[in-house]
Amino acid sequence: MAAKEWVRLAKEQGLALDGPNGLLGQFTKTFLEAALNEEMTDHLGHEKNRAPDERDDSNVRNGTRPKTVISPTTGPVTIQVPRDMDATFTPVIVPKRQRRLTGVDEIVLSLYARGLTTGEISARYNQIYGAQVSKETISRITDKVIAEMQTWQARPLDGVYAAIYAAIGATLDGDKDILRLWAGTGGEGAKFWMSVLTDIKNRGVSDTFFLVCDGLKGLPNVVGNVWPLTRCRRASFT
Repeated sequence: MAAKEWVRLAKEQGLALDGPNGLLGQFTKTFLEAALNEEMTDHLGHEKNRAPDERDDSNVRNGTRPKTVISPTTGPVTIQVPRDMDATFTPVIVPKRQRRLTGVDEIVLSLYARGLTTGEISARYNQIYGAQVSKETISRITDKVIAEMQTWQARPLDGVYAAIYAAIGATLDGDKDILRLWAGTGGEGAKFWMSVLTDIKNRGVSDTFFLVCDGLKGLPNVVGNVWPLTRCRRASFT
């Protein structure tokens, strides 16, 4: 699984991705809380802080309660689950009395790595929710999560970082998979990229149609040594 591979590499390189305060846990928390709040909006029939004369009934939000859920990749994640005054809200993405998450890790990783389009995110939500919530609710959840993601992606950054390279593959079915992440200094050459591509090939990728990179020196020169028929293209991902 891409999620487990990411965490394994993070541990090797000393990056705090998993664990109680890890980056993946923060992503999962944001993802779940955004979905839960939109589920509550659907349940009540009105947005948060709606004026009394604009509500469908007298039931309103009644704060939140903490709940710790277990993700196979990140471990325990504490989230705030919204409550309603009548205590009739039944969450779907995190059901009552269920703590172990299923089907969440991969979508969280793909979402924050820009590996999913808006339509693909909605489709993944459909898989999770099925017919339990309306298409309108799924659309609102998608919009909310994308807004949260864009805020994170536009956050201020530190002045200096090690380079992190991501290899993302598109399957023949159109799905995207984070193949691996590597840390570097920004000056990697042909020898480094040869080892990267060889590693991917040794793990099972016998061929690829296209390889697209963003100004990486040395990479286009070694692609043909690993996959002779692959076409290499340069593109800007900024």
